[in-house]
Amino acid sequence: MAGVSQTVSGVPEIDLSDIEVMRDPFTAYGNARERSPIARLSAPGFGGMWAVTRHEDARALLADPRFELNSSSFIRPDVPGDCLPYMRSMAEMNAEEHLRLRRLVVPAFTARRATEFRPRIEPIVDALLDDLPGHAEDGAVDLLLHFARSLPMDVICELVGIPGPDRPRWREYGATIVAASGQGFASAVPGIIEGAKAAIARRREEPADDLLSDLLRAQAEDGDRLSETELVTLVWNLVLAGQTPANLIANAVHALLHHPGQLAALREDPALMPRAVEELMRWCGPALLAIPRFAREDVELHGTRIQKGDAVTAAVASANRDPRAFTDPDRLDVGRTAGSAGHLGFSHGPHFCLGASLARVQTEVALTSLLRRFPALAPVGAADDVRALDPGTWRLTSLPATL
Repeated sequence: MAGVSQTVSGVPEIDLSDIEVMRDPFTAYGNARERSPIARLSAPGFGGMWAVTRHEDARALLADPRFELNSSSFIRPDVPGDCLPYMRSMAEMNAEEHLRLRRLVVPAFTARRATEFRPRIEPIVDALLDDLPGHAEDGAVDLLLHFARSLPMDVICELVGIPGPDRPRWREYGATIVAASGQGFASAVPGIIEGAKAAIARRREEPADDLLSDLLRAQAEDGDRLSETELVTLVWNLVLAGQTPANLIANAVHALLHHPGQLAALREDPALMPRAVEELMRWCGPALLAIPRFAREDVELHGTRIQKGDAVTAAVASANRDPRAFTDPDRLDVGRTAGSAGHLGFSHGPHFCLGASLARVQTEVALTSLLRRFPALAPVGAADDVRALDPGTWRLTSLPATL
């Protein structure tokens, strides 16, 4: 098929710049997966990367200490020098340092804590839904622009304690991050960091029932606490990673609107929502590829020699639709019962997404409230008309719908 060829060694090669691969990565990766458990990713001007294509192998890779995340795993925005100390995320830390921070912050990100935040999320969602009719143009509303993109940042502002007057500016930061705008992204970073510093100072003086206060109270049994730099870095990374629900919610709404049978099943039985969110994350989650790891030593994977320093990724788009792990994997089924093979949309292993529970609750509230408020919600245009051509993220450019 277009975009998938074969190397001399017999390993499938996927051209990430191929339009057909970007339009339908699930077919491209699926084709490669059924040929081989490992593939080669390429693109003009791109050094190349190995990709593990099958679920069990991808899951193993994400927990394999022979492959590490480091500074080369991330694209750095060009920020002023005083912002650089806050650019290093937990994902880049070595095992001991990573475990220390993870131990301190995990209590603020538990499923129980996310559930406790639910009543704080619901009025934010309701306020955005109240405003939707006012954004209608020619009878249609862009749910990506006026709902899915706005919600995650509003939630983060609530959980971190950003004052109301400052929140419109933070919404702009979030929109810039979701749009993956190079220079715009970089220009937003200093403002986010200054806002994080101000929020931390405010919460030191006035503790509240929010995530930032939880982090300020975090202390290990040996008395270890988060430093000021670590706190600011965590807030900045929370803003960055916290935009994932924007694409997840938009993808989920888009999928349901174009699968009326699944939408009807969810409307008929709202209790399916937690299961539906997991299925939507599996079937149309934003991550097509995991953050690349680098081999710490020469490794042989499935008969292919990976040299020390080579980049390797888990093809999430392929693993999450692997028939070895999921029955009828290309079918969206909001009633799917979770099996032993969980999806990899939030990664796996030591770098499993800290905010996964919060993203799940936020998405559940968003979809439940949207479908209840607008029972006649319907898509405008063809399903593929609004798809972004992005080889790394499954996302939309807009989501027009009639209310």
